[in-house]
Amino acid sequence: MAKKIVNLLILLPLGVILIVFCVANRQSVTLAFNPFRPDDQVLAVSAPFFVFLFIALISGMLIGSAATWFSQGKHRKRARTEAKEAIRWQGEADRHRTRAEDIAGQLPSR
Repeated sequence: MAKKIVNLLILLPLGVILIVFCVANRQSVTLAFNPFRPDDQVLAVSAPFFVFLFIALISGMLIGSAATWFSQGKHRKRARTEAKEAIRWQGEADRHRTRAEDIAGQLPSR
């Protein structure tokens, strides 16, 4: 129930804002990749303005996510190493515990 409320409070206004944004920026623009001959149609793309804005937003999010992922690689590597070490130490502790139980079982009871 709480998830539905959160979805209604956040996603519904966001969707309305995106729809209004798309309607307000629907005029067609041309993105020319040739700075010396902007009228060259081979290296130009025409689309509504909001498409270019969404492409810029999505590519910025992807580039930022990739940069964050690569910059945090050393932390993930350290976590993997420490997890393997913890598993090794846990195994060693289990071996010592069973050995201690075996020794305690061999002692004469009083």
